[in-house]
Amino acid sequence: MNQTGAGALVRGLLAQGTEVLFGYPGGAIMPVYDALYDVRGRLRHVLVRHEQGAAHAAQGYARATGRVGVCIATSGPGATNFITGLADALMDSTPLLCITGQVRSDLLGRDAFQEADVVGMSLAATKWSRQVTSADEVADAVAEAFEVARTGRPGPVLLELTRDAQAGSVQAPRARGGRPAGCAPREDLSGLAAAAALIDRAERPLLVLGHGVLISGAVDEVRALAERTGMPVACTLLGLSAFPTDHPQYVGMVGMHGNYAPNKLTNAADVIVAIGMRFDDRVTGRLEDYARGAKVIHVEIDPAEVNRHVPAEVALVGDARRVVAELLPRLAPAEHPAWLGRFRALERAERAQVIDDETRPVGGPLRMGQVVDRLSALTDGRAIVVSDVGQHQMAAARYYRFREADSHITSGGLGTMGFALPAAVGAKLGRAGREVVAVIGDGGFQMSVQELATVAQEGLAVKIVVLNNEHLGMVRQWQELFFDGRLSEVTMRNPDFVALAAAYGIPGERVDDPCELDDALRRLLASPGPMLLEVRVGRTDNVFPMIPAGASVDEIRLS
Repeated sequence: MNQTGAGALVRGLLAQGTEVLFGYPGGAIMPVYDALYDVRGRLRHVLVRHEQGAAHAAQGYARATGRVGVCIATSGPGATNFITGLADALMDSTPLLCITGQVRSDLLGRDAFQEADVVGMSLAATKWSRQVTSADEVADAVAEAFEVARTGRPGPVLLELTRDAQAGSVQAPRARGGRPAGCAPREDLSGLAAAAALIDRAERPLLVLGHGVLISGAVDEVRALAERTGMPVACTLLGLSAFPTDHPQYVGMVGMHGNYAPNKLTNAADVIVAIGMRFDDRVTGRLEDYARGAKVIHVEIDPAEVNRHVPAEVALVGDARRVVAELLPRLAPAEHPAWLGRFRALERAERAQVIDDETRPVGGPLRMGQVVDRLSALTDGRAIVVSDVGQHQMAAARYYRFREADSHITSGGLGTMGFALPAAVGAKLGRAGREVVAVIGDGGFQMSVQELATVAQEGLAVKIVVLNNEHLGMVRQWQELFFDGRLSEVTMRNPDFVALAAAYGIPGERVDDPCELDDALRRLLASPGPMLLEVRVGRTDNVFPMIPAGASVDEIRLS
């Protein structure tokens, strides 16, 4: 391989164990693409159809594997198209390395062709960023980027290489100067005894699991914690699949469109053990009324999130797996059958008023919950489900019964439409042996539909379920409920999705009859390659339960 800065970049990626990267070439990144030519067969490059798709694909890869996802683009618009993916990865703590080209260093600040201050633009959307102007800096910068991306609370980093840094010869590589400032994780386990005492004394404890449980690989530890203490267990949206949904202590998802019981009873708990979650507004509802009677034990790797929204009686700062492993031996075995029974009673109410109707409607059009419920049954809850953003996202979260960890990938904090299709590409490349199903609404699908070409070109057996209600469904629901039914710009005139898939060489079919749903899903799952299933669902269905904006979690509505 050549001894240029571009060659040093590629060698650095290989040294970090990178196997796949997602990108789109252009003028300012061409030396790197020339260096990639030399490692074909060792480093797989996936040609996406839009740079934002590259970022989301790298996110899907990272979320499915726990490794750093890598994407690459040219300068100017190629690099600026990364910004949404960077912001999404920052909100959802996803380790991501975005590599961008830049004009020659002597042209910086001169408004050269396709020059943009991407480092400046990305400051609020990254954990770390660095501009490299010398070939000698490249190897050091790559190693630093990977370390920052995956150390402590994971997140996205951006590495910008000027064209002369890529094309120049490496003369005297700069040695690394130690761990980057601020990269060393902080830990504070001084509250372990206090946390154990609170849990042991609790009469109505609730364990809430977030994305950090999956990031840290603490799935076995939190299950042991739950079973030792007898606590009911709930998950946040991004925490789904951290705890098996068929476990007798699992009580559902918290949050705006979560399950009735865990939301309703949050304010009845006397101790809440929150692990790897940050108490965002979709979980807490009206903050001043959240968990009014509970003492909160917050296990969190990022000290900046502790006491940020909800005051913690005890804060345990550190990696969730290590913290829970240290906490477990201090706890006495316990059971809380009466408290768990209150959840089951409310669960029955939700089933009678919402779930049975959503999953097994009698007559009328198909409903999103019914589709996801049957998909879950036919995959035994063991597929990786990648969802977009909107009503279908909440249906996927509510009705897919996750039985394996790291099985739910969605855009949580930023809520990025168009996320699912490219993220499913990355997830499938990262976990080729698992079924990957993208569940997408008709709106989000059209924001990244061009990535069907990537699916086809790479020959990826991604299964795509488009739930088509011919509306921007979540916006329509809000307009109906909170804006006096004044529906404004939410009706969509959609293309023929099956014909569109066929144009990319991907087979597809359409179903709108409930009696034909199972057979259509079976054909989808049996397909040896990619396939699209368009499901026509009710045009004006709403997703319940729902916590209205500004309401308390115990003001959750069933209708």
